[in-house]
Amino acid sequence: MKNTAISIGILVLALGWRLGFAQEMSIAKLQTLSETGAAQGVSFIDGAIYVYGDREIGMMRRYSLTDSLQYSGEEYRFTIEGEDVINHPTGIARRAGLPTFIGNSVRLNPEGTRWKAVIYSLDWEGFLEKKTLDGNLLATIDDDACIQGTRPEYVQYQGQWLVATSDYGPSRNEVRLYDPSKLAKSKKTSEEGVLVGKFSCSPWVQNLHWISEKGILVLVQNQIEGRLWRLTLLDMDASVKAGKEVVIRQIDFDRKDELEGFCLLDSALGVAVSSSRTQNAALISIP
Repeated sequence: MKNTAISIGILVLALGWRLGFAQEMSIAKLQTLSETGAAQGVSFIDGAIYVYGDREIGMMRRYSLTDSLQYSGEEYRFTIEGEDVINHPTGIARRAGLPTFIGNSVRLNPEGTRWKAVIYSLDWEGFLEKKTLDGNLLATIDDDACIQGTRPEYVQYQGQWLVATSDYGPSRNEVRLYDPSKLAKSKKTSEEGVLVGKFSCSPWVQNLHWISEKGILVLVQNQIEGRLWRLTLLDMDASVKAGKEVVIRQIDFDRKDELEGFCLLDSALGVAVSSSRTQNAALISIP
């Protein structure tokens, strides 16, 4: 099948559910999406696919799916009065009836020992309507409980919806669980009662994805720093109880660039994104 050049990478994954996930995946098709800069993640929210990245500003675009991803013409900017606020968006935690959070992770030195990690609470509907953060930014929270960055995602643990986030780095990585109501009212995540649980995890986690009906947390990561795609499926309950990740399965791809985000659309189809600007989008089929 003919490949097309791309400015960001979009990977669509068909996922089988026999024994949890299919045994094999193969690339079936590439496609082009433009004007998103280096993609940093993808979310499926209220029937729409949102790809977010760091172009000259932090921004997001809306897509639908036919035989490929189709740009809706809707673009959103993480700016206030034209000033870039969320310049490196990493993770969107969105669930109806609960606060909406977006992460911002910026490495401040080449060694990765200093990070600026911030979680923003925003009026999601207002943001979609106005297409900027003007009047829609509700809170700015310093994620000082993090080790290497932040990437919020809603998960469910023991019947309670919590905001999970994860570090990125070679060692000491954790998945942390925050109380969303307390997080939305806090100035920093180290405040009493915000952090309600955590467990250690493997390195190079770029994003998180929660599969609610399976109780599975997916670590969207790379096999080495910035290279070789990997999805790691965790048993959420067992991981929290053990204090370390309990792996159900790892799915590795021999892709040479940097996987940044992944989400399921339904039980058989998902979308993932790469930060590369050329030749990094693929449809993945399951036999």
